[in-house]
Amino acid sequence: METHSAIPPAGSPDRHVRPRTDRDLDACVGVLAGVHARDGYPVNWPAHPADWLAQPTLASAWVAELDGRVVGHVALARSDAGDAAPGLWSTREGAGSDTPAVISRLFVAPAARGHGIGALLMARAVREARLRGLHPVLDVLASDTAATALYERLGWELLGTVEQRWSPEQVVTVRCYCAPPGTS
Repeated sequence: METHSAIPPAGSPDRHVRPRTDRDLDACVGVLAGVHARDGYPVNWPAHPADWLAQPTLASAWVAELDGRVVGHVALARSDAGDAAPGLWSTREGAGSDTPAVISRLFVAPAARGHGIGALLMARAVREARLRGLHPVLDVLASDTAATALYERLGWELLGTVEQRWSPEQVVTVRCYCAPPGTS
């Protein structure tokens, strides 16, 4: 089992990040349902949440465990037509569209927050992107202030804010971020 945090102090919960397996999908969907009920993420609940987590552009995914229970998730994916951050970053850097990697499907169970789980998941996804020679980017709804605060606390740089049409009736404002150079 791969551990991505220092040994926690005595009395601290055991937390670690490991690769997601197909056996984790039910637990992930359960955590996601709790996040959706509390925070409204994802905004549009998918008809098949496990398929949404196993997105077609998926490169890798991880889960976070706290005291042996799955409490969080993150994915690293190739750029999709709906992702704004890869295009903004590629244009700014003069890089090819195959250079950015999108961090997506990040969520942490409400009851597990405050233990650094989101930061651990982000670090793991960023590290994998770097190992692949890619630059991590992400899109986040402008209204998701908790996620935005995490990314900015981790030093992510705002590339820009764009509006996206998710359906004929739904236009959303998205903030686009890129990881600082050389971070893991």
